[in-house]
Amino acid sequence: MLDDRYSLAFKLYPYERSADQDAETPVRHPVVVMGGGPIGVATALDLGLQGIPVVVLDDHEGIGMGSRAICFAKRTLEIADRYGCGEPMLDKGVIWNLGKVFHDDRKVFEFNLLPEDGHKFPAFINLQQPYFEKFIVDRVREAQAAGAPIDLRGKNRVDSVEEKDDHVVLNITTPEGPYTIMADWLIGCDGASSPLRGMLGLDFEGRVFEDSFLIADIKMKNTTFPTERWFWFEPWFKSGASTLLHKQPDDVWRIDFQIGWDVDRKEELKEENIRKRIDAMLGDDVEYEMVWSSIYTFQCRRMKQFRHGRVLFAGDAAHQVSPFGARGANSGLQDVDNLGWKLGLVIEGKAPASLLDSYDEERRYGADENILNSTRSTDFITPKSKTSHMFRNAVLDLAEHYAFARPLVNSGRLSVPCVYDGLSLTGKDALVGGPARTRPGSPCPDAPLGDGFLLGRLGGRFTLLTINAEAPEEFVDDGIAVDRLALSAGDDPTGALAARYLGQATSAVYLIRPDQHVAARWATHDEAALRAALRKTCGKD
Repeated sequence: MLDDRYSLAFKLYPYERSADQDAETPVRHPVVVMGGGPIGVATALDLGLQGIPVVVLDDHEGIGMGSRAICFAKRTLEIADRYGCGEPMLDKGVIWNLGKVFHDDRKVFEFNLLPEDGHKFPAFINLQQPYFEKFIVDRVREAQAAGAPIDLRGKNRVDSVEEKDDHVVLNITTPEGPYTIMADWLIGCDGASSPLRGMLGLDFEGRVFEDSFLIADIKMKNTTFPTERWFWFEPWFKSGASTLLHKQPDDVWRIDFQIGWDVDRKEELKEENIRKRIDAMLGDDVEYEMVWSSIYTFQCRRMKQFRHGRVLFAGDAAHQVSPFGARGANSGLQDVDNLGWKLGLVIEGKAPASLLDSYDEERRYGADENILNSTRSTDFITPKSKTSHMFRNAVLDLAEHYAFARPLVNSGRLSVPCVYDGLSLTGKDALVGGPARTRPGSPCPDAPLGDGFLLGRLGGRFTLLTINAEAPEEFVDDGIAVDRLALSAGDDPTGALAARYLGQATSAVYLIRPDQHVAARWATHDEAALRAALRKTCGKD
């Protein structure tokens, strides 16, 4: 069920006839994205900001209905900030860092997701997915006005694809009839049920968990609940085997009830039955409006490979995880961030097409980490035997009194970016005494610089970050430029930069990728080492 005031079902890219529909022969595009959700549109924005022409095809005309994803992590906000839409998300979102875990009617413990200062963005915000999508599309419109070659086509349904050696042919249906185009590269961002995946005869591998969760979004004011994530195991109000509560913008609250596998979904989704569960939790005297509801099951699955020749997959089309831990949309945007710069280099002729194999390698690695964490969360939340249930409750009892047991409590390990340890693009660590958190393969942590923050200064290009070290202002190898960002103790008013990037070293030189992962690091500048690391990072090794 859905309250129309909340659907935000805007026609952000209404159908318009394209010149391609009147062409005598199929028009060939550098990139076509199939799917106009947040991952597809973000992919187009990434490429369009690089000046690469991209067409997005979607069988709808804008934002879908319901809130769906609501938790967006710091890393996602940092990526969005590079794209130019992070601050509107932060302004609209509900900020939270604190989570609390309960068992029955007792608080077991609480945790802070961002215990250190010195970051532009919080650990998480809660923001309904329709808002998230709208802010990305708004940024696309700004980029288009500035000349970015992005084409969003609503009511353009892809009915079939045909793979060729060096391109893909797409047959499309519109309200005014069919037409055909070609793409040098096709990116599937068309969701968990991905029609593109089906057209190519591809499928997921993994697990479907036998349990059901009822989502209810309600609008209520004058509540005493704080802006925190509250999770109950076996809650005293008996509305489900577990329950999750947290706040969204516009006085809307998300509640997840674990209701079991063998349920009558039609009965459970009746408003009077949903209200029974909510009233038992909140009390009969609390007034609220029903906004949206749905039932979902856990699925932890992925494709065997994310690259298939000229076709690549990203987001839910490539992998699925359970919603506890907020790893779905967040990992999808990390896919975009990883793929965008690599595909850009390939299209510009600055890197071999084999560089895209590293997208498959790195993001399958990330998906496996997310699936592992989601599977562990699901097994803890939904124990499958009497023994595992007893163990789970024993851990909760211990965690209430002893700190050592708290890391064992798993109500959803919340999304953080993975470190590409030991993968093909990751260089050697030549910074003796450097912090482990910024070793090669790691995502760069933010740090205050007095007049701003580090990640904003790094931007979305290859950067040579030097701290108390000399180096050329610009380095170019085979057409790929690396710009220097020179910092010293005077740029580090809080000491966070030194703590996060120097450790026990007195100087450091970092090669930073366009997606702000560390490629390699040294104590001082070494041109030969830098050249070798850059070539390795661009797949030329």
